[in-house]
Amino acid sequence: MSTDSVQDGVVVSMEYTLHVDGELLDSSEGQGPLQFLVGYGNIISGLESEMMGMKIGDSKDVVVQPADGYGEFDEEAFMDVPRDQFPKDMKLEVGSELTVRDNQDNARMAFVDGIEGDTITLNFNHPLAGDELRFHVKVVALREPNDEELSHGHVHEAGHHH
Repeated sequence: MSTDSVQDGVVVSMEYTLHVDGELLDSSEGQGPLQFLVGYGNIISGLESEMMGMKIGDSKDVVVQPADGYGEFDEEAFMDVPRDQFPKDMKLEVGSELTVRDNQDNARMAFVDGIEGDTITLNFNHPLAGDELRFHVKVVALREPNDEELSHGHVHEAGHHH
């Protein structure tokens, strides 16, 4: 297998920055390059597809539309929950991030959108839903995955959790 460019099944190490509305939201600076296995949905599809064919040392600006990023903003993705559904000692304030389990016992991220009396309004949209994502990416290394990475479909980095 050739690992001279970004393609399915190759582990890519990339340096990146992410800007939304002109504001730097995320960067690999200070935490080392992000590694990901191509073709397994480990990074958002709109970025991955744009990186195909890049070689080591290549850099690129990629603009990802919401549909290929974290989805469109869903006006329906709000839920009112009575205060007594939450643990008493849980600090609830607008902007707090919570993990909520749905009826199928799947954990979902939610943010406290508003608090009115004893009613808490939760927003289940991803914080970047509806946003245009502006990435600057640079490929710094390419390699073949090891067997464990291939069988799991993602990279195992020591002490690095995204």
